[in-house]
Amino acid sequence: MVSLLVAVIITAIIFDYINGFHDAANAIATVVSTGVLHVRTAVILAGILNFVGAVTGTAVAKTIASGFADPAIVTQTVVLAALLGACAWNLITWWYGIPSSSSHALIGGLAGAVVAKAGLAAFKWAALYSKVLVPLVVSPTLGFIAAFILMMGLVWAVRKMRPATVHKSSRTMTLVSACALAFAHGSNDAQKSMGIITLALLAFVHQGHGGVPAWALPKGDGVPMWVILACAAAIGLGTMAGGQKIIKTMGTKIIRLNTLQGFAAQTAGALTILGASHLGVPVSTTHCINACIMGVGASKRVSAVRWGVAGNILTAWVLTIPLSALMAFITMLAIDKLF
Repeated sequence: MVSLLVAVIITAIIFDYINGFHDAANAIATVVSTGVLHVRTAVILAGILNFVGAVTGTAVAKTIASGFADPAIVTQTVVLAALLGACAWNLITWWYGIPSSSSHALIGGLAGAVVAKAGLAAFKWAALYSKVLVPLVVSPTLGFIAAFILMMGLVWAVRKMRPATVHKSSRTMTLVSACALAFAHGSNDAQKSMGIITLALLAFVHQGHGGVPAWALPKGDGVPMWVILACAAAIGLGTMAGGQKIIKTMGTKIIRLNTLQGFAAQTAGALTILGASHLGVPVSTTHCINACIMGVGASKRVSAVRWGVAGNILTAWVLTIPLSALMAFITMLAIDKLF
């Protein structure tokens, strides 16, 4: 069983790495598309700040570890199936350049695997509603509104300034806000893999298996330090690997942003995500920043947003949880035949 636990941990770290390059665009799409930084410099900076943000708290990790399923009924194979289902969906959407949610893919995968193993009653559907589906609507809505209001305020504030002065100042502001967004991204997204590894460790303990040193196991509902550091490093390195297809979608296909618009979108996104991290809510950073970009575009004029592209993204938002759940469900049935 120790070897299976190790396989689960490795898969979770791989998922975290994939999360990094899949969601790299969250933090750097606008700073790259506006020409403030070259893509290579931007991803390195974002990766470092992802790591820093990831080690600042564990509230979201604790939600993942115990909020959706009782660790006493979760097995290593359930966690493995959840991760494989989520990874499969992430890779499919990354290949087609669709900025879907890694967070919701993981939660959908967990739902599908738990149901396949123990039935519908084993999953905490009320928690899915309150901690995922409600924030799925609320967090992008708040981001859209915040970006819209901030952009309107900025336009009013700089209305008498020379365009060259505005452009120079907003380049620096865009860089600062990109750093804040990368920090926020790490503070929320890396904790999901921390939570899934902690869930696997708790399941290992509940099932009475031995062979793992005490320092490596959770104490109470805490997340072991080695888990925090491993997941923080994985998402940071994944972000450094890039994700240029999704960067192009978010930075130019929804709306072509200037530096002032980039600052407004990133600032609104960072504030929304940091608020969710503080409350322990596993929101989609992808959804938040996409909504903020749309809010900035709508502040100029509604037609400035390419709503056809936005509609495709919204479709991916809706499909992520059920399709990742289906993939994990099928994977769980297949794994059950092997173990």
